Amino acid sequence: MIDAVELVDNDFLRQFELKIEDDLAKIEYSLQDRKIFLTKMFIPESVTSEEFETNFLTLVFENISERNISVVPTSPEIAKFVRRNRKYQKMLPVGIRI
Repeated sequence: MIDAVELVDNDFLRQFELKIEDDLAKIEYSLQDRKIFLTKMFIPESVTSEEFETNFLTLVFENISERNISVVPTSPEIAKFVRRNRKYQKMLPVGIRI
């Protein structure tokens, strides 16, 4: 389901967006001093796949990694994802532990 879609970084609304049929999954963020704070994640109720959230977060983290900026997950779901995926822990700023 997620392979045929494109991740959009909506600078104006400060959110990553992924269109799923007629719905929109999004992760809101705040960008400050080469750090991106991932604050809220919204997944539409119509999405029932358990691996969608993981795939969506993987796309977002790969996008952020390409920009070479640090990530501060303030949302519990996103922090849980970082704890489970050690390769993204290197993207945390110095002194931040999840």
